[in-house]
Amino acid sequence: MKSVLLGMAVVFAALQYKLWLSPAGLPGVQGIQNQISAQQNSNEVLAKNNAVLLQHIDALKQGGTALEASARDELGMVKQGEIFYQTVG
Repeated sequence: MKSVLLGMAVVFAALQYKLWLSPAGLPGVQGIQNQISAQQNSNEVLAKNNAVLLQHIDALKQGGTALEASARDELGMVKQGEIFYQTVG
């Protein structure tokens, strides 16, 4: 009877160790929850950036001033008859 109780106590202690102290127990779960939270925050930031880029794409597809402004800023477009002045400073 004592050996059975001793065996049960050893098994109970081992299970408690796994639950409270091992990386597969509660500390591991908390670490994974922190990673999930950080990833969700990152996903939110990326979703906002995607929304801004989609708006920019839509504006470029519609043509007009957005397309012209993009060509002027990124490609240095100058219309025929315009004079381009570049200042250094």
